[in-house]
Amino acid sequence: MHETTYEITTQPRPADYPAYLPAPEGRVMLPSEIPPGVQMVTLPGGIRTLAYTQPTAPPAPVVAVAQPIPAWAKTTALLTPTIGGGIAAASIGLSYAAPGLIAMSQALWSAVALIAAAAVGVPVLLRLGRAATGTGRGTTHITQNITASGMFGKANGTINHR
Repeated sequence: MHETTYEITTQPRPADYPAYLPAPEGRVMLPSEIPPGVQMVTLPGGIRTLAYTQPTAPPAPVVAVAQPIPAWAKTTALLTPTIGGGIAAASIGLSYAAPGLIAMSQALWSAVALIAAAAVGVPVLLRLGRAATGTGRGTTHITQNITASGMFGKANGTINHR
């Protein structure tokens, strides 16, 4: 057999060039030397190369679409001055009615006192009136006795007046 000796040599690599890629054939272009419309791209295999690229259009500005006002907001906006006006009118009315309301409350307390006095006084007066009219007859007492024999027997009763 014939034996051959091989010698492995390496090419000098730039400092920022990855070690897993083959060494570049010539000199490396600086980013400032790349012409317009050409960019450094990485291919799916991991190799970086220069390529022409399509310019990307800037995204269209988002146009704000006017949102309709919700129905609840319209209703609330319409009711707010109405409720506020009602409260204002009620407070003005109460300020004018305050002296009359105070007098009315005093009159109501007087009526309550009159009803309470009548509830106590009328029975006392009636009792005194009966005692004062002496007809010679006192009060009448009625006694009733009821008797029945058996569970479903006929009941009999007597009434006594005294």
